[in-house]
Amino acid sequence: MTLILGIDPGSRITGYGVVRDTGRGCEYVASGCIRTGSGELQERLLIVFRGVREVIQTYGPVTMGIEKVFMARNADSALKLGQARGAAIVAASEEGLEVAEYSASQVKQAIAGSGGADKQQVQMMVMHLLKLVQKPQIDASDALAIALCHAHHRQSLIPHGLATAKRRGGRLRL
Repeated sequence: MTLILGIDPGSRITGYGVVRDTGRGCEYVASGCIRTGSGELQERLLIVFRGVREVIQTYGPVTMGIEKVFMARNADSALKLGQARGAAIVAASEEGLEVAEYSASQVKQAIAGSGGADKQQVQMMVMHLLKLVQKPQIDASDALAIALCHAHHRQSLIPHGLATAKRRGGRLRL
């Protein structure tokens, strides 16, 4: 059984979701949001870093999936999102987690069967797949979807022996 962390990064709200991959499916462990408030960007990034690190230390996942940056209409927002992603990735790296990145369309395709699914469709599928009775907050739901996507991709790599590949010296070692 593998604990997987999913992160939906944001400079104001970063969603997180932790699932247990049993090999036969995934079980819900925890989810929530790291809220940074409206302080200076460097303070908000520190809150994201510390929050992700605390989630990792609390639940003990061994791998993390995170959403890739997409180019929005507002370049400033995309840059801030990228910086929040960086803070989360550094926290995961510092704690020794393997990190995988997924585009929003990859996550939607894996969870809802369509790369064009909206947030509510993804949220409903997350609830169904994890047998949740209450809707998680939308950012937490997105993070759970990323964790489920990562679990799906890890399962598809197992027959090829790639799920246990390790990074050494910046190169993937099989």
